[in-house]
Amino acid sequence: MSALVIGHKNPDTDSIIAALAAANLYQGRGIAVEPVCQGEPAPETAFVLDRFNLKAPRIVHTVAGEELYLVDYSDLAQAPDDFAQAKLLGIIDHHKLGDVTSDAPVECWIQPVGCSNTIIKICHDYYGVSIPAPLAGAMLCAILSDTVLFKSPTCTEQDKKAAEELAKLAGIDDLNALGFEMFKAKSNLNASPRDLIFRDFKDFEMGGKKIGIGQLELLSLDMITPELKAKLQQELDKVKGEGRNSAILILTDIMKEGSEMLLCSDNAETIYTALKTSAGNTWMPGVLSRKKQVVPPLQAAFK
Repeated sequence: MSALVIGHKNPDTDSIIAALAAANLYQGRGIAVEPVCQGEPAPETAFVLDRFNLKAPRIVHTVAGEELYLVDYSDLAQAPDDFAQAKLLGIIDHHKLGDVTSDAPVECWIQPVGCSNTIIKICHDYYGVSIPAPLAGAMLCAILSDTVLFKSPTCTEQDKKAAEELAKLAGIDDLNALGFEMFKAKSNLNASPRDLIFRDFKDFEMGGKKIGIGQLELLSLDMITPELKAKLQQELDKVKGEGRNSAILILTDIMKEGSEMLLCSDNAETIYTALKTSAGNTWMPGVLSRKKQVVPPLQAAFK
């Protein structure tokens, strides 16, 4: 039986490509695995898969009785609901260490870099496993996406090095042009307000409270009309009502390098204070990373 390599709920490009790339890594080491995911590819991810002629992983929502390798997360809130009935074998991640546990030792690669695929590239080098050109191109795209073309404060020299080496493997000369194509696809707003909120949405436990944070990255926030913004706020109120203390949507302007926040919360002032904003001014200059610039100050505020 093959173990499953699985990314987080509401998968982004890094999550889905990490499942494919980690599967290549494990298979190259003689480990039988299958890449899977917990949802349909978002527009940006669909572009990347099509650009490099790769097949999306099979979608699964139940993992009871399975053996698992996690990629791009280690939080129970982002795992399948029946995760406790599965056996954890390994983790590859670039976020904080989460709350998943295991009954036996696991293989973990967790590093403070900008993208899980950077770590997976390092692991390929470490184990001497080759990366096919199409997969190298997709891994490069994941790094460009997660680091916002190397502009994010999460970006490290390791990310840049991995991207450079993957670009050579994939035969790609112009990283900026590829990144712009990718972000154009990501900026597709042809979806329901709920789907836009959950395109890249994660739940976090903070001080015993469930805080949901979505992020929508666009080439320009001018793409969001006042009517759409009002619909997003209305839907966010419903999302908050589904058992959450707070529901947050971070609207990121890639070109202006900043973000605006939509919020529905029982503790709104706590969030405004933590993120140095106010109800009358929710623009956050320089904020591009949920992982590094939004989640940590909120966790500290809700302790």
